[in-house]
Amino acid sequence: MAITRKQRLIAVVAVLAIVAVAAYLYLRRAGRPADALTVYGSIDIREIQLAFNDSGRIAAIAVQEGDRVHRGQLLAKLDPARFRDAVAQAQARLAVAHQVLARLLAGSRPEEINEARANAAAALAVWRNARATYRRNAELAKEHYLPLQARDDARQALTVARSRWQAAEQALRLAIKGPRLQDIAAARAQVAADTAAFALAQKELADTHLYAPENGVIDNRILESGDMTSPQTPVLTLALDNPVWARAYVPEPALGELREGMRAVISSDSFPGKHFEGWVGFVSPVAEFTPKTVETAQLRTELVYRMRVYACNPQGRLRLGMPVTVTIPLPGRPAQGQSIHPCAR
Repeated sequence: MAITRKQRLIAVVAVLAIVAVAAYLYLRRAGRPADALTVYGSIDIREIQLAFNDSGRIAAIAVQEGDRVHRGQLLAKLDPARFRDAVAQAQARLAVAHQVLARLLAGSRPEEINEARANAAAALAVWRNARATYRRNAELAKEHYLPLQARDDARQALTVARSRWQAAEQALRLAIKGPRLQDIAAARAQVAADTAAFALAQKELADTHLYAPENGVIDNRILESGDMTSPQTPVLTLALDNPVWARAYVPEPALGELREGMRAVISSDSFPGKHFEGWVGFVSPVAEFTPKTVETAQLRTELVYRMRVYACNPQGRLRLGMPVTVTIPLPGRPAQGQSIHPCAR
């Protein structure tokens, strides 16, 4: 059956219409912004090198590699013998300083004042007697009944008696007035210094116990019981695996779509079909070239920005160095009221 010219024209028009509709749909789809941004990266885990605050011999280590620990858990101990002795010494010095201050604040005792008054009275009596003796000897020497040496000796005795009497009077005044304010201030300062030394000794004794600063997993047991250690020598390595973060790189054209706090989804080939909820925690303000270890849909020569996507990891499935895919739904808004580390401790 032959196809007429009219039928051929209708077929051409139908094909053109289909092509036009397809082109329109394609152009409309191409002009519409993407629903999500997908980037690629790997998991980073923070690590803490745990060390004692002082040097000493390790008495015990209570954890093994791979143990999960909680904040405040005891991990290791130093031999505390010399630290206890330092505490006892500092405590004794503090007690002495307190007694010295209390004595100064109490002032002179009544018995001390009475003793000073009696000494002054005795010195006064000796001076009066020396004065009378000198006067007699001077008269007798004038009449040549005594040698001049006797007169000079009496004069010397009078001078000594006068000085002793004056010294006794000064001692009596000091006893009545009590200690000087400067002496009390110095004693107070000594008490404060010994109090600080005692507190420091107690802190050093407490620092013989090494506690976990955060929840995590013991990654490495570097030293053993009996080893000598110092503040510069780590004893344990603690991996902080909750939250973890994915280090990824976002291309410059998508930078305007990102905000800190936006929701993100992390997936890994190790757990097919499993998605880990996360959030954008950091976007670098400095551009860089794409690292060779990262694959993106854009050319490697394009500028990218490093970003950090946090994710809670209570079961420890996301591990250090694991390649992951990060999907960020667009358009997004910063999560309201969400802290940078909302994972339960």
